[in-house]
Amino acid sequence: MSNPVFNRIEQESRRGYAGFGDSRSSSSYGPTGLQDRPGQAPMNTGRLDDIYNSPSAGPVQTGRVTYDDVFMKSGLLFGLMLVSAGATWAASMVLGLGIASLAMLAGIFVTLGLGLFIAFKKTISPALILTFAVFEGFMVGGISTVFAARWDGIVTTAIVATLSVFAAMFLGWKTNIVRVTDKSRRIFGMAIFGYLIFALVNLGFSMFGANQGWGIFGQGSMMGILVSVFAVGLASYSLAIDFDSITRAVRAGAPEKYSWLLAHGLLVTVVWLYLEILRLLAHFQNN
Repeated sequence: MSNPVFNRIEQESRRGYAGFGDSRSSSSYGPTGLQDRPGQAPMNTGRLDDIYNSPSAGPVQTGRVTYDDVFMKSGLLFGLMLVSAGATWAASMVLGLGIASLAMLAGIFVTLGLGLFIAFKKTISPALILTFAVFEGFMVGGISTVFAARWDGIVTTAIVATLSVFAAMFLGWKTNIVRVTDKSRRIFGMAIFGYLIFALVNLGFSMFGANQGWGIFGQGSMMGILVSVFAVGLASYSLAIDFDSITRAVRAGAPEKYSWLLAHGLLVTVVWLYLEILRLLAHFQNN
């Protein structure tokens, strides 16, 4: 459930991104700024005036990540996720809940493996990130179908709540009401690591049918509700960290390819938040 993607980006922003200041972003005119390139017309007064009067190269021209890059790729990933989730939902309505369960299990194990591989892979692979978004949709569609079959209207409520929390956290971060500091990142990192261990253990218990598939704590139990509230809080604050990490990456001049990783990290957090809200609502329904 944790988001190691932004941890990686944060670490690299501190020591300088790979490729920062490489030959593609350096001056075309050599150390002195006046040398000619092979096959280029000799430097003259007219050309010097043109260079002097031309606008400075922006992030797009220098191959650096921009907010637009992140927004566009986030839209693409969320679109793919929603399409595969919708397809899973539709197939389950026709063929039964068995399809939803199969899609859910396939999505859980594939996204878990792919997510770790993407987070720790040295190079960024858009193909793997796109594949992750598709299987993330299978997982979301399968889980949503199973929950909707038992509790009418719970999926719609969870979607509205997720969008509301997303908007609230963005406004809170933007207005500095919700602050992200180095200290808060360290505390969050320890909390998220502890919850990740619990989530994996709980998943193991649930797969063996403990508490009717709810894992360590039964559905509607006070401890189950408290853990879900804690998880929703973690996922919500993770959004603020994601927003801050995107801003840091843009300001640090990260290469454009990092927009894929940033968009992927945002997708992971939003889906995590949705699933935790869905689980919390299910606890309240039973209670």
